[in-house]
Amino acid sequence: MAVKIKLKRLGKIRSPHYRIVVADSRTRRDGRAIEEIGLYHPVQNPSRIEVNSERAQYWLSVGAQPTEPVLAILKLTGDWQAHKGLPAPAPLLQPEPKADKRALFEALSSDGEESKGEAITPKAKKADKKADEAAASSAESTEA
Repeated sequence: MAVKIKLKRLGKIRSPHYRIVVADSRTRRDGRAIEEIGLYHPVQNPSRIEVNSERAQYWLSVGAQPTEPVLAILKLTGDWQAHKGLPAPAPLLQPEPKADKRALFEALSSDGEESKGEAITPKAKKADKKADEAAASSAESTEA
């Protein structure tokens, strides 16, 4: 019997999360598993990866073959390197949380004046525009 370490999909349509399971290679993706050895939640920021290292090492040592996505996860956690006898990878760095855009916008907008919700330049009336155009045209005709 060929044993695989693969991902078992759970969750809603657009919010998947996975369990890392050890299962017979002939079972379907979300079918019956021999053992669950970890979690993978890709939607969270940063994505959540939890692997029971001891059980992963055991299953790799008895010949279980990881699928490509699981192999990538095992390389991130360092379990694959430990199995192969390679040096351990650098620890996973947690990215800094992003600043709240709304709070940043409000802080920048409250620095100067209070916004009145009006336009910065006053609207010119049609009568004023006609008077300005007439004055400009009379000034041009006197110069020429």
